[in-house]
Amino acid sequence: MTKEPNTFDGRRWHDMGGEAAGPVPTDQHDFSLWEKRVDALMILASTKGHFTVDGLRRVLEDMGPEAFETMTYYERWIASVNQNLIEAGVYSTAELAQRMSEVATRGATYGEANQ
Repeated sequence: MTKEPNTFDGRRWHDMGGEAAGPVPTDQHDFSLWEKRVDALMILASTKGHFTVDGLRRVLEDMGPEAFETMTYYERWIASVNQNLIEAGVYSTAELAQRMSEVATRGATYGEANQ
């Protein structure tokens, strides 16, 4: 059963504060290269003034519960960074599509792209 937004206490679906969410993983893991790049992009773009923490949070909160059920932490973050950069006029969706097409022609893996 999917939990409906709590309309009685003013909380939205993403606010799980005080609710049972299961154990918190305490094991350490190394971040993958793409996750490190997402983090670096977020830091660089925010220090350049392209968006604020509030802008990032707005997009994350507006994604809806399905994003939190199907996307990883860094998948949600890159979606938010991307949306904020588009809104800031750093690039357009057409420019992004063109660039993604160019990247896709390089190969499916980093190793293929370097050959």
